Order: sequence, then structure tokens, then C-alpha cells
Amino acid sequence: MNTIMNTEDISAIKADLANKDWLIACLCAAWCDTCNFYRASFDELMSKHPDKCFAWIDIEDQAHLVDEIDIENFPTILIQHRDQVIFLGTVLPDAAQLQRLILSMTEETPDPQVKRSALNQAAPDGWNIRELILAS
Repeated sequence: MNTIMNTEDISAIKADLANKDWLIACLCAAWCDTCNFYRASFDELMSKHPDKCFAWIDIEDQAHLVDEIDIENFPTILIQHRDQVIFLGTVLPDAAQLQRLILSMTEETPDPQVKRSALNQAAPDGWNIRELILAS
């Protein structure tokens, strides 16, 4: 099973989001060697979370989805529950670290609280990538 490539199949992401409350997105760039290395691990992690929508977002190909946020390093991970951004930040390209992050962020369902840490960037008020994807 592969991560849905947003540049090739945005309609599949939309369909997945319609059925799932959680969005786990990796915000990367095609030219980023670290992202390219990380891609296979991200894809494998998706199979452990079939209840979540995983998306690989190229910040240049889909700039309209991320133009309101500052992405300073890669990979940048977004974890969103329904319309609430729970986590937005740069992580090490390590699937085990992302697995722990996903588990820690999603264990508080159904109403997870935004967790703040040095890794967690603040998303602009009202910014909602899920809504932007569904409107694409």
C-alpha cells in the first residue's frame, strides 16, 4: 500500500478524508534527499494506521495548501483531527519516532488537546489543511 500522492490523486485523498477523522501528512519537497529517503518509512507506517488518512504533500506542487505556514525544515509532519491541527512540526526522518508521536497525539480521542512542545509550530488561527484539500 502506498501513500497517496497528492499531486497525482487528490481525489483519493479527499475520499479518504471523507471517511477518516485523522490526517497524518508529511510536508516535503521533491528535491529534498532527506524526504526521499524518509518516504518508504512513511509509507510503511501508514499500514499500521488504517483508520487514518496519510498524505504526502509536496509543498511546491501543492503550495496553495501550505502557503499560510512557514516550513523551515524537512520532514515537517502535520497531525490533524477533524478540523483541529494537533501537531505541526519538523521531526527526524525516523518512522519509530513518528509512530510514537502519532500514538501520543491520538490516544486522547475523541477530543484530543493541542500539545505544545519545542517541536510543535503554531499553525495560523483558522488554518485547516483538511478543509483546503477537500476544497481543491
